[in-house]
Amino acid sequence: MTTWDPAPFRDQVQTVLDSFLDEREAELAALGPDAGRLIAEARTAVRGGKRFRAAFCHWGYRAIRPEVADPAALARACASLELLHASALVHDDYMDASDTRRGRPATHRAFEAEHRAAGWRGDPEQYGAAAAILLGDLLLGWAGDLLRGSGFTAAEVAAGMAMFELCRTEVIAGQFLDVSVQARGHADVDTAMTVLRYKSAKYSIERPLHIGASLAGADDRQVGQLSRFGLPLGEAFQLRDDLLGVFGDPAETGKPAGDDLVEGKRTVLVALALDAAPPASARRLDDCLGTRLAASDVDELRAIIEESGARAQVEAVIGSLADRAVDALGAAEVDDHARVVLTELAAAATQRTV
Repeated sequence: MTTWDPAPFRDQVQTVLDSFLDEREAELAALGPDAGRLIAEARTAVRGGKRFRAAFCHWGYRAIRPEVADPAALARACASLELLHASALVHDDYMDASDTRRGRPATHRAFEAEHRAAGWRGDPEQYGAAAAILLGDLLLGWAGDLLRGSGFTAAEVAAGMAMFELCRTEVIAGQFLDVSVQARGHADVDTAMTVLRYKSAKYSIERPLHIGASLAGADDRQVGQLSRFGLPLGEAFQLRDDLLGVFGDPAETGKPAGDDLVEGKRTVLVALALDAAPPASARRLDDCLGTRLAASDVDELRAIIEESGARAQVEAVIGSLADRAVDALGAAEVDDHARVVLTELAAAATQRTV
């Protein structure tokens, strides 16, 4: 039995995002229908999802200050992290040449299709790429705008923005490390873990906790205690994502089967498999990463990873990291109700199927 129902919270976050985009649409109305198309795609980009980043921001705040002085301000601050997340996804899908996101065309593919259907001049793929870059940049800028204008005091906003800016820097640098690793076509386990930590783990859980806690007035000691919970949990969260990218059900994930294999992602799962598989199998896996794969090829590569023991090893690491995180939370000086809910969120983040 859970002690917090996330559904109304997700609805509240969506309402904030919808209202924010309504305001941006009014501001851009003078630019004509093209601005409307950009806003429409922004609405698609921020729709759906588990809202984990917003939830960890909310409960990071309440871990330090259980009574919320201004619920509307906190909702806007939490929603800002979903704009940051949407920006990262729009850019990530283009960089990975992904066709879909949550069962819908990825942003660059949607704009590419519009160009092609209209019969415009130039290269439809280039147009889609340009549109995705611009929308991702816009969402990133809007994320900071929403946090700054959330309604907290100047001192509280300054503390939250300091964490937000650090988060923004880490996720962009982590993304560059990721594309560089893919370009080199090699990543050992340590390098793959570094990519995982900075591209996803910190910005998914640790930094949202820090932003919420900082808005609540947390000191360095309290921020450090939340790190001991949030960082290993973020790593476990992304390791689960890596497993889903290879073994997930497309009906649940909204992505094609074995999508990470097609995109050639050098994840911890893949690095472990390459280390442990027999030489011929490891070569086959390595050669196939980032190439067009038939369903039978995906099944073959999945079997190589499974038989190498890498899948079981990653499952074990996820369990170990989640346990470490929950133990750290148990020792942290936080509100007891927040501790319970954060423990529930930890389970939801690491045991999910999507």
